[in-house]
Amino acid sequence: MVISVRPGGRLPFDAGQRLLHVLPPLVVALAVTLIIGPGLMPDVGFWDTGEFQTVLPIMGTAHPTGYPTYVLLGFAANLLLAPLGEEAFRINVLSLLCVAVAAAATVRLVARLTGVVPVAMAAGLGVALATYTWRLATHADPHTLHLALVAILLVFLVRWEGALRAREGTADRWLVGAAVVYGLSVGNHSLTLLLALPVGLYVLSVQPRILLRPRFLAVCTLALVGTIVAVYLELPLRAGPFRAPLVYAKPDTWDGFWYIALAEQFRGSLNDPLGDLPRKVGELSGLAVAQFGFLAPLIPVGFLATALRHWHYALLTGSAMVITLIFNASYTNADISRYYLGPSLWAWTWLAVFAAMIVEQLGGAVGDEQAGETHSEPGTTPVGSGSWRAGDSGGARLGALLTGVIALALLVPTATAFSSRAEQADLSHDTAARRWVTAALSEIEADAVVVSWWSTSTVLWYAQHVDGLRPDLTIVDDRTRLDLDYGEATDVIARFLDTRPVYVIRANENDLNLVLALYDLEPLAGESASNVYRVLGPRGTGG
Repeated sequence: MVISVRPGGRLPFDAGQRLLHVLPPLVVALAVTLIIGPGLMPDVGFWDTGEFQTVLPIMGTAHPTGYPTYVLLGFAANLLLAPLGEEAFRINVLSLLCVAVAAAATVRLVARLTGVVPVAMAAGLGVALATYTWRLATHADPHTLHLALVAILLVFLVRWEGALRAREGTADRWLVGAAVVYGLSVGNHSLTLLLALPVGLYVLSVQPRILLRPRFLAVCTLALVGTIVAVYLELPLRAGPFRAPLVYAKPDTWDGFWYIALAEQFRGSLNDPLGDLPRKVGELSGLAVAQFGFLAPLIPVGFLATALRHWHYALLTGSAMVITLIFNASYTNADISRYYLGPSLWAWTWLAVFAAMIVEQLGGAVGDEQAGETHSEPGTTPVGSGSWRAGDSGGARLGALLTGVIALALLVPTATAFSSRAEQADLSHDTAARRWVTAALSEIEADAVVVSWWSTSTVLWYAQHVDGLRPDLTIVDDRTRLDLDYGEATDVIARFLDTRPVYVIRANENDLNLVLALYDLEPLAGESASNVYRVLGPRGTGG
């Protein structure tokens, strides 16, 4: 059977169809959970993973931009998911749930745009099982929540447009809800700011006269600003009067708050977006092929199809795509692939609209042929987006078959790359961080100072603040040195060496050599923690 909804409008409801309204998103979310779940990282991880696994359970503050929405949601999720295991694993599960929600929201979004639920379900699976999405879903990362919130935002906006067309009295509520979702997304990741202009253009294109409704605009603005302020209060409150065990920088001061919220730490990461353009275009093309396979060349066609059928939505997502790609081409910090989750979502919706148009065209051709052969009664009701005849069981079956084939065709790249994607994303055996911290803490002396750096500091913080291990240690991260004005790593060693045991962990050989130039070091005996060095004394003194 081909399940049909009116594109952009209210789904038809009766006792049976209400279940069909809810069931497809739930089925896709469950499928995503079952597929990705076995590959979840079982324990704490290095780098930002360890930071989020630490900050969320204790409601601390994270590195710029603070991610307060993610922190607050993670704190609640950690409590609700307590039966599942250790805190680190629960926060990893949160990433999986966010991707499952994003997939379910994609199904709802595409169903409203196209009316072809099998195609919508294929798009939901495609979004969740894309290479980088799948990989992020297996460990703690706020980009998964960003994907979920952006998908929900699009659902609210498209639902608002449909409600206006249907002249529903409650249409305004959907736009107010979209403002709240946008505010939550701003509180989760600053990439949301790139959507401000596209959302504004969309709203004005759908309802130009909204500018003549100052009271309603004030309500939307209050919902947006109020949500952002509410979530960002987490930073100064948890760094100030209700201080958390782990606080990044000084967000309880005016300058410190904006340093975090505006990500001033990473401002130097932006450069010329048009520089080295051939290389960047080549990398983008390679990324598209890796995510979409043979569907990649069809993405522009999908956009054109979307512009023909839903030009408001095409304006929203098309402008968002251009702005995001320009930003990504300008940004050089960290793993840039995470910043393509939004573009992947928009591209999947375009491909789904194009696929639905094919369904409709085939339906029209087959329906006309069936009508000519069977002389079906006038006034029969079409099912699906095409002209499948409800009174003709043969035509309906053929329509369902062709719709299913087209939906499955969207998933061919996902299916052919399934094994490699699953293998790349599988972190179920990744216990390296746990082995490292266990070995290190077993040898580090009591009341020691550990001069660490970001990747290992986050694991040490988890062991100390979440597991409750070794509260006697003082962990001095490179961030800590800045906040406490301790100077360089060698200055920290000099500050504490006469009174406490000091251990040092450096990011690379060059950093380690700077310490070796002044101090004699001895690596820990355990192989897993051989990158941790005991400082014996000033160079040449023999300890």
